[in-house]
Amino acid sequence: MAVGKSPVRGWRSRLFAAGTCLFLGIFVGTALLFIAADILYVDKKAVMTVLTSGFIRQALWMSVWTSFTTTALALLFAVPMGYALSRYRFPGHLLADTIVDLPIVFPPLVAGLTLLVFFHQTAVGRWIERAGFEFAFQPRGIVLCQFVVSASFAIRSVKSAFDDVDRRLENVALTLGYTQWGSFFRVSLPLVRGGIIAGGALTLARAFGTFAPLLIFVGSFRGRTEVLPTTIFLEQSVGNLEVALAVALLLIGVATVCLVIMRLVGGRAVVQQ
Repeated sequence: MAVGKSPVRGWRSRLFAAGTCLFLGIFVGTALLFIAADILYVDKKAVMTVLTSGFIRQALWMSVWTSFTTTALALLFAVPMGYALSRYRFPGHLLADTIVDLPIVFPPLVAGLTLLVFFHQTAVGRWIERAGFEFAFQPRGIVLCQFVVSASFAIRSVKSAFDDVDRRLENVALTLGYTQWGSFFRVSLPLVRGGIIAGGALTLARAFGTFAPLLIFVGSFRGRTEVLPTTIFLEQSVGNLEVALAVALLLIGVATVCLVIMRLVGGRAVVQQ
């Protein structure tokens, strides 16, 4: 038996390894039992409803395009922000770094409530809506909610990737005649490709499963602002628990795929560096 690259020697080491793996087994086994319970509860009729319902297909499409749009926007912000947080020290750096992480730790419900108050109770928010950029109870509001609660994951992932890049490589590029832009695009950016993809996968999974802020800020109107998480809410609220669980399993599958991609790409990035 081996832990990492070091073999486990002696009965004390084996006992210690078994004890730690026991906790891992209990946690993973419990999670698999929960998922198995959902799978066994869902019947064929519920699966067919999910596959054939026009409302659910529309909610699926809404989830797909909004989540991918959110992920693209998050990465657009994450690359320059991650680089700035990693490479520069400026007044307010600690505050900025802390604010980036706030959406990860505060309840998502707060995001929806904050957006609702901003656009309905502040002069700036009302001006934005009067200018034609309506977000409340609109599909574009879904993207805004998803961005607020998920962009931090992309920023943090990209920043960590830049932290792992040896700055001497950038300095060497500068001595060879590259500009700061050239050093960034030809040296730094290719080296953090894995972190960008991993951050995008995690952001996509988080955006795909966003629920609480959407319910407050854009509502759950069928055919207009319904996404898969709100479909689960709507179906269980009328007693269709089997259909709700079938949709939930679809969300679990999407999240699992995104997390696997994140770990595979992240692992390759570490090996390459």
